[in-house]
Amino acid sequence: MAQKKLQKDSAYQHLDTNADNVLCDNEITMALEFKRKELEDADARRDSMRYMAWFCLFGTLNYPAAILITAMLGYDNAAKLITDIAPTYFISNSAVLGFYFGANAYADKKPKHHGDKA
Repeated sequence: MAQKKLQKDSAYQHLDTNADNVLCDNEITMALEFKRKELEDADARRDSMRYMAWFCLFGTLNYPAAILITAMLGYDNAAKLITDIAPTYFISNSAVLGFYFGANAYADKKPKHHGDKA
């Protein structure tokens, strides 16, 4: 088992889980696995943000088409109802997307570890 003795105030001190000032294979492997999981989570988060943005864009662009289609099919009452709730839909859609992206931007600025700076 390979080991590395840490120097005083080493940048790798946070990897030493048992505070013996020696990094062993298990501690290094655990740190690498944690970093891999952290990268996978960040990738999944970016994917979810992209999907949410596309979903909101799709809904925003197709909402007027839904009004037009219901009017063309002769469902005038349905077209009127859909038109009446359009402002609420657009504001709500934008608010959900804005708050989600804003919360993620805020979370990105918070330090992740004790030694990190914002």
